[in-house]
Amino acid sequence: MSEYKLIATAAMGLESIVASEIKDLGYDCQTENGKVFFNGDAETIARANMWLRVGDRVRVVAGEFKAYTFDELFERTKAIPWEQFLPFDAAFPVSGKSVKSKLFSVPDCQAIVKKAIVERLKIAYKRIGFLDESGPLFKLEVSILKDKVTITIDSSGSGLHKRGYRLGQGDAPLKETMAAALVKLSKWSPSRPFVDPFCGSGTIPIEAAMIGQNLAPGYNRSFLSEEWPWMKAQVWDRVREEVEDVAKYDQELDIRGYDVDGKMISIAQQNAVEAGFADLISWQQQDVRDLHIEGQNGVLIANPPYGERLGETEEAEDIAEILGSIMEHHPSWSVYILSSLENYETMYGKRATKKRKLFNGFIRTDYYQFWGQRV
Repeated sequence: MSEYKLIATAAMGLESIVASEIKDLGYDCQTENGKVFFNGDAETIARANMWLRVGDRVRVVAGEFKAYTFDELFERTKAIPWEQFLPFDAAFPVSGKSVKSKLFSVPDCQAIVKKAIVERLKIAYKRIGFLDESGPLFKLEVSILKDKVTITIDSSGSGLHKRGYRLGQGDAPLKETMAAALVKLSKWSPSRPFVDPFCGSGTIPIEAAMIGQNLAPGYNRSFLSEEWPWMKAQVWDRVREEVEDVAKYDQELDIRGYDVDGKMISIAQQNAVEAGFADLISWQQQDVRDLHIEGQNGVLIANPPYGERLGETEEAEDIAEILGSIMEHHPSWSVYILSSLENYETMYGKRATKKRKLFNGFIRTDYYQFWGQRV
């Protein structure tokens, strides 16, 4: 049984959450900026793809080495046992990036890596002439950082944020992986009520429902590595059986999503149906000014308008002030807000218990955490 070095990529600031997810799956790991390293076999690759809620994708490390010249890049790439990864008819496009390295021409590096792999495969499979590349797809990346070359194979295909349930979205959708991260950081549990007053297309409540019922985020999609010859069908069958075995379909949840835009509520409802939560999440068109909080010890998570465009900052500040005045009367509730407003605490009217810097796409934000006093 072969063991591979694996990388789970992550958005900046979310590496520790991805590392925690990998440890929960039973694997040791180490973190770097934007990456979590771990080892495992083919089943590990399948389980990581199926279960990582916050990771962006899972990559298999084919080789790592230092290279200062194109000759070194060619020879050391060719020395990698590519026949262990790629069948003779594999399609293998090569992307690339280079940072602070002597080999700075990315197109040249891609071409050299491609040529080296072709030469290796022709020898290994006793082929003459061109490889037709008509078989399964292996997306390769050559990454060079400070002259260290890492060549990886993407096992995910579409990014892991693409769960398969999002039929529609708004103008500024929150990635599913980020939504899951916001829920996990809140430490919400299924026994507590959950509210999103700016739900948009419903991503945060849907991710909460998945977590609440312990459903694997990848249960409704396919992965590129399912087509690889050495990723046997039995492996994926076992992983999908595990998904069914541990799912808690009978877990009752109190999850509510509100939005001022009725069109977005309709989209959220459609997405929830596609995710399998037709009757599990309550959706309602409602302005935040009319927000009514019920129950004790609940969790409110929101990604309200940031006011990034000219003239919208004042509206975003008003929303923060309104929400703060409402939640002041519900001290047992914990409130978690993702916002780029630097004065959010001032407008909300309370100092956050904790702040965490996160990037929503390319927007630098803070995750303001106002912890409630549970009763």
